[in-house]
Amino acid sequence: MKKVFKVFTALVMMFSLAGGAVAATKAEQQAEVRKAAQASLAKFYKADPALKAAVGKAPGYAVFTSFGISFLVGGAGGKGIVHNNKTKKDTFMAMAQASAGVQIGAAETETLIVFKNEAGMAEFIEKGWTGGGSAAIQAGADGKSAGTPGTGEVSTANAMTYSLTKNGLRAGAAAEGSKFWVDKDLN
Repeated sequence: MKKVFKVFTALVMMFSLAGGAVAATKAEQQAEVRKAAQASLAKFYKADPALKAAVGKAPGYAVFTSFGISFLVGGAGGKGIVHNNKTKKDTFMAMAQASAGVQIGAAETETLIVFKNEAGMAEFIEKGWTGGGSAAIQAGADGKSAGTPGTGEVSTANAMTYSLTKNGLRAGAAAEGSKFWVDKDLN
């Protein structure tokens, strides 16, 4: 188990360092995250047009782009935003994920979280934990996703979560845990 956390920590550090080198200023980094979020939303709407109405009616939503690798144990990291539809405020966040199970792959994944209520959105921003298991075979190239579950969706009491594999390949079944937190450097 200690090896899992060491691998996970190394991956998170690598993703954090790489993300900081992309844009020099806070405003440029914010613009980059917003642009990636809008591009992701367009892909989700194309994959499932009903999502546009769901996002518009929701109190808010979150969009993340992450990159991860896995071979029995895996890790991923990325950045995104939580957008409050009522106040129009964006909260910039970072995320990290660890997994263990029968899995192999490397993929860039886009995640959309549509909040069912304001309390769920506030709790996500404050606490940011998710967890669970997954079983999937997904492939993506040039920003397109194919496989099962094409747009994977998970429902909780407070949100619906959807994912698309943007580039790469993921296959297997694993127990996963994710941590989302406010990116103090971008807020």
